[in-house]
Amino acid sequence: MNVKRVIAAVVILLGAAALSVIVTFDGSPASAQTMNEDGELISLQTATPEEGFALALSLSRKGVTETQPDKEVLHTLRPNYSNDPDSLIAASHVVAVHFQTVAAANNYWKD
Repeated sequence: MNVKRVIAAVVILLGAAALSVIVTFDGSPASAQTMNEDGELISLQTATPEEGFALALSLSRKGVTETQPDKEVLHTLRPNYSNDPDSLIAASHVVAVHFQTVAAANNYWKD
């Protein structure tokens, strides 16, 4: 079994699980909310797709730091995954999933 692929899969699964998304539906996607670092509710609503992508990156980073809160370990492991194409693709996938969620919460900026 390829250890790098297992690590990439775990990063994807834990990153997605670490994002605590609270979505309430009152008939409008504007009610989609998530938690910030202080445990406060924030909106997934953004004015532009660019802001939505920045939010997706932020949510992805938060997933990593929640999954591995020890910064020393996080920085020690970084060379292992930062030079591995499979790990980079896995990280890109996590960002894409978060962006898909943000885009849906914003009705794909059609309004």
